[in-house]
Amino acid sequence: MAPGISTIVICHNEEQNIVRCLESCRPFSDEIIVVDSHSTDRTVELARPLATQVVAHDWLGYGRQKQLALTRATRDWVFSIDADEVVSPELQREIAALDFAHDGYWMPRRPYYLGRWIRHSGWYPGYILRLFRRDRGRFTDETLHEHVVVEGRTRKLRGDLLHYSYRSVSHHLAKMNDFTTLAAQKMRDQGRRARLRQMTVTPVLEFGKIYFLRRGFLDGFAGLVIALLHAYYVFLKYAKLWELQRARAAPR
Repeated sequence: MAPGISTIVICHNEEQNIVRCLESCRPFSDEIIVVDSHSTDRTVELARPLATQVVAHDWLGYGRQKQLALTRATRDWVFSIDADEVVSPELQREIAALDFAHDGYWMPRRPYYLGRWIRHSGWYPGYILRLFRRDRGRFTDETLHEHVVVEGRTRKLRGDLLHYSYRSVSHHLAKMNDFTTLAAQKMRDQGRRARLRQMTVTPVLEFGKIYFLRRGFLDGFAGLVIALLHAYYVFLKYAKLWELQRARAAPR
């Protein structure tokens, strides 16, 4: 008999995504736990009929919020999914057929961006560990780029986790603004300093890496946008770090 699976989701203002996300998890989930950070749209209303429990909690940062959701899980296994992700039918069937002989499972994440599925550009396969034994896994407490740490053996699955990451270029830019602020703050706290080279040469090199070495050109116009915005992301996070350095050094 397959072990029980608790699916956990954290969210804020995800009314466009939450139903699609939760419905894709129902075939293999024994319980679904949603931790909402005080959404002002219909997220909670739409989630309640599909979830076992919906919990309201102040935002703690990505890692700590997911760890909070993990403490609510009661089954032996946990599946963590973001509200803008969907479990593909192939991945659903693969999870249903698992022997659960390992302690954690990685899965490829396939992004949908600017009207097409991205298969290159450094975005795919983008393996991410999302299914793990509850007593063997925990989330790191980073405010950005949190991940699951599993004690034990892991392996890769083949079915895709579908990622509807950005609705538009404007949405992408808005997310980049938030993420680069968090990245700059993290680098400052680590004692790192912004250099001129990191704001001039490094973004150009990063564009080349994404567009040519990681074959972003095969993703058409979307691949070009991804490469250009990735270069801008690198510039922006170091520019913000430079700004933080100046604020710290300014006389008071």
